[in-house]
Parts: sequence; structure tokens; C-alpha cells
Amino acid sequence: MARPTADRSPAPVPDAGTSLFVNGHFPRRRGLVLLLSSVAGFLLTVVWSAHFVDSTIGDTVANTLLGHDAKATPIAGIAAGVLFAFVSGLAGTFTACNVAAFSAVAPMLGADGSRWARARAALTPLGWLAVGMLPVSALYGVVVGLVGTRMPQFSTAAAEPGVLNGRALQSLVVFGLIGLVMVYLGLAALGYVRDPFRRVSQRFPQAPLVLMGVLVGGFLIGRPFPLFRQMFRDAAERHDPFYGAAAFTLQSLGNVLVMAVLFVALAALTGGRLHRWLTARPSRAAAITAAALITAGVFTFLYWDVRLLARREIIPWYPVAPWAV
Repeated sequence: MARPTADRSPAPVPDAGTSLFVNGHFPRRRGLVLLLSSVAGFLLTVVWSAHFVDSTIGDTVANTLLGHDAKATPIAGIAAGVLFAFVSGLAGTFTACNVAAFSAVAPMLGADGSRWARARAALTPLGWLAVGMLPVSALYGVVVGLVGTRMPQFSTAAAEPGVLNGRALQSLVVFGLIGLVMVYLGLAALGYVRDPFRRVSQRFPQAPLVLMGVLVGGFLIGRPFPLFRQMFRDAAERHDPFYGAAAFTLQSLGNVLVMAVLFVALAALTGGRLHRWLTARPSRAAAITAAALITAGVFTFLYWDVRLLARREIIPWYPVAPWAV
């Protein structure tokens, strides 16, 4: 009797790739990729400690770079605000969504050549990420400069059990949508659903990267990171849309700078070998792209929609590690 496999459904017949994220070479055990990625995203919500990421890492980085207590010191002047925006972006670098955005483009690392050639080639996907990210960040900064004091993120009201305040509701909606989009893109990379870029990629092949940039820029719309809220309130109180656009653009640039440097370094040091390993079996690129997107998408949706509801005591329970409470 034949031994059962992890996924009984046959993989689709390989076809020509329809977009950068869907190369048409689907993994034979795509069900296993989906299962493991979903479990990884769930487990990440269980062990993820916002206090550790925001305070232990974020505050330490910001305090060190600014040379003073970032939370306790008021932002004095436009120059200080611009610096604070960039530094607070750096302090919030290592979020799961950032890791997913760069993991999803890892299969696009440059081909063979010198290290400098591979590093330059890695700048192309980063440039297209910026095309999607910067307009969203700047536009949101303009909105904050115009009406920010009346937006949910401006509120300092404490969260109450059984109630979702406006700030929490905004995070739930924004990150929930971002998480679902990532999951769908991951399923498309595995061939479970139709590639949403099938048509548009024929004219604009970089469209998937631009969308990833839009999602990264969209993090600002739902972000509850304390240092970000401090910058948000400063931009809102100044009522200057140009300052808001500049501050939020720098916030996003700071947020992805470290990941961008690591991505370019990876391309320079291992890009040739990685590219040859991926092209030897194109389904590997599909598996990596799908796993990155599904893991981050499941984490984002469960953490910001399900675990958040449990923390507000709106649903009875969600498993959380002792150090992550």
C-alpha cells in the first residue's frame, strides 16, 4: 500500500509565470507549505511580545540614537521632529510584516556576476517597493497634518475591557486587511487561487512589488507603536501637511532601511549561489515566496484581529506565552 503524502491534491501543471510572485512552478507538497506556514504564523502570535519589541528594542534604539529619553522628551521644532520621525522608524524595523515584505522578494535576487553587480541588481526590487510605499506614507502624512487631531490615532484614552476604542479599531481594520491580502497572495503563489496580477503584470510587471510597498506604507495607518503615536501627535498638532508628509515619509524610510541594507548585503554575499539554487528548481522560489507571505499574513490577521479581541476581553481566550502577556 502506498504511503500517504502530506498533500493528496495534485499540484497544478506548471505553466508560464503570470507575475513576479506566481512563477507557475508550484511545489508538489504545497499543502505542507501552507500548513507549516499557517502554523508558524499562529505560533508567532503566541510568543510575540509587543512590550519587548516596542520597549526593550524600540525604545533602546531610539534613546541611543537621539541621546535622550525619546518618550519623555517633547519634540521641539521641525528639525527635531524630522530626526525623531526617521529614528523612530529605525526603532520599529523588525516587525513580522517587514520581514515578510523582504522575504517575498528574496527569490528576485540578482543572477551571477560580481558582488557589486549583484548588490546593484538588488536595488531594483527595493526601488519598486519604494514606489508603492512613499506615496502612501506621504499622503497619510498630509491627511494627519490637515485633520490629525480628530483621528482615532490622536486619542490618548486608555483601553477598557470589553470595549474597542477608536485607536484599536483602526489597527484591527487596517492590519486585518493587510493580513488577508498577504494570505491571498501566498495562496496565489501556491496555485490555490487565481493570481490577482495575471492581467496587470502583462503591462506592469513590477506591480506586485509596488503593492508590497503600498502594504508597508499602510503599516503607518494602523500602527500603535508608542514612538510612532508620539510622532503622529506632533504632526497633527502642527497642522502642517508638508511637515506631515515629510515626517511620515522619513518614518517609512527609517522603518525599512535596515532591512534594505541586509537585503543588499545578502544579494552581494550569496545572491549568485542563491539564484542558482532557486533556478535549479523554480518551485523553490514559489515555496519561499508563499511561506513568507502566508506566515506574515496569518500572524498579522490573528494578532491584530483575534488576539486583540481577546486582550480586550471581547472574546474569551487566546493562547499567549507567559512572557508575552
